Amino acid sequence: MSAPPPGALVLVPTPLDHGCGVQLDLREALPAFTIERAAKLTHWIAENARSARAFLKRVGAVRPLAAPLPQQAIVELPRAWHKHGDAGAQAAREARALLAPALAGHDVGLLSEAGMPAIADPGGAVVRAAHALGLRVEPLAGPVSLALALAASGCPGQSFAFHGYLPVEAAARVQALRALEAQARRQRQTQLFIETPYRNAALLQTALQALQPDTWLALACGLTLPRQAVHAARVADWRRGAPALPLELPCVFVLAV
Repeated sequence: MSAPPPGALVLVPTPLDHGCGVQLDLREALPAFTIERAAKLTHWIAENARSARAFLKRVGAVRPLAAPLPQQAIVELPRAWHKHGDAGAQAAREARALLAPALAGHDVGLLSEAGMPAIADPGGAVVRAAHALGLRVEPLAGPVSLALALAASGCPGQSFAFHGYLPVEAAARVQALRALEAQARRQRQTQLFIETPYRNAALLQTALQALQPDTWLALACGLTLPRQAVHAARVADWRRGAPALPLELPCVFVLAV
């Protein structure tokens, strides 16, 4: 008997409400096709197994799952990828092992806790391994916080770069902000970065102190959530006053000159 054809790696986006104290109606957070495709999968590679099961429970409330939740096969991305990234030979070997069900003929979903997997989250090594193995890679439509923030920022969208988290130490953070500002001016490139929600207010305060008055700064908070808010202005105008923003929610910072 011939072996079954290989499955696909399906990139399944999730709502941006993880850890925000609210839960969106899944049918308002994701397109119908994404929900239906997710409901048909039974094998998963997830950033976190617990949040993956919670997501599948929400999917199952809208569309019947192909297998009951206890029978869904969920494996987690290696913990080291979260701290040290997922590049290199070791990550490639680990990623290939995670894709064994796809080689056996199963479509495999890749999940982040919030938003699109492998963007501002680990998982890129799995996608690279899928391509190396000749597997089909199928990205599904759904929210991507970085793209939403960029679109709403008023900053140029033709050239941009994402830098993840800035240093926590005060002097290093100021230096990083000024370096991003200089890069934005030198390359005419929009710069994006994020912070842990409980440090958003401190990062905003530091940015307003460190950046030049004419730099354009946008802050996109709680995107897609009921309390979402986006404010964008010159730093000089931020200093004169800004509306109250839900800084306790996940935020994306965007700057341009």
